[in-house]
Amino acid sequence: MMDSKLLVPELNEAETMGAETARFEELLLQASKELQQAQTTRPESTQIQPQPGFCIKTNSSQGKVFINICHSPSIPPPADVTEDELLQILEEDQAAFRIPMSLGEPHAELDAKGQGCTAYDIAVNSDFYRRMQNSDFLRELVITVAREGLEDKYSLQLNPEWRILKNRPFLGSISQQSIRSKQHPRIQELGNLYTANPLRPEKGPEKPHLNLWLEAPDLLLAEIDLPKLDGALGLSLEIGENHLVMRGPQELYHLDAYIPLRINSDETKAAFHWKRKQLMVAMPLLSVPS
Repeated sequence: MMDSKLLVPELNEAETMGAETARFEELLLQASKELQQAQTTRPESTQIQPQPGFCIKTNSSQGKVFINICHSPSIPPPADVTEDELLQILEEDQAAFRIPMSLGEPHAELDAKGQGCTAYDIAVNSDFYRRMQNSDFLRELVITVAREGLEDKYSLQLNPEWRILKNRPFLGSISQQSIRSKQHPRIQELGNLYTANPLRPEKGPEKPHLNLWLEAPDLLLAEIDLPKLDGALGLSLEIGENHLVMRGPQELYHLDAYIPLRINSDETKAAFHWKRKQLMVAMPLLSVPS
């Protein structure tokens, strides 16, 4: 992490850049002010109705446990990688690949014999679920992540042995779930709006240089160098609680960076600086780093 004093040369340079950079400075100031409001307001949420998929039977010290693996288009998908790429990622760092999922509250049910049991509903992205149906590897990975998620969230100790129920896609009833509404930062243009038609790279997307520093204890700034672009057209930016994913147009660039800080993704602001050919991101923090 860069020391905050290293920001001073950047500010001095910004004072000479004219109105374009001044607009970004105003953007950062706005993000810092909105952080105070964000800390006192409850994040907006959306009610979703997960669709049934398949049901897993296992048990804990409290008795039988059934896990309904469901899906919803409202759940964001994981990174789009091939199974070979995923295997390589998991071999290098198991925490580097994340499967977004919604973990529902436990609900008491009766099994086929009329005996009491506990059921949980877990939802993943619908497109990813359809892909998972054709892959034993992805299915077992999702089940493993789901079980670990339930154990962490509800302090459970689930039996490592499990089986998928046949001809029964779910047990009990699947309730609505409340998920946090995520807003992708809108990328603003700083300067000329003209965008050239870049050439598609021959060897896959390039990983751009990322520069991070703390502008204040509660505000993290990022600069992403994109020398092949002349504008923000086609750029996409996704910010998770501690993850930044950026994709360039026509697969020119791809950046997937883990950030060991809790980011307020709802209040994140982004701007593309035309002269510098940089994407600048202002990320308010949910907790101040020590």
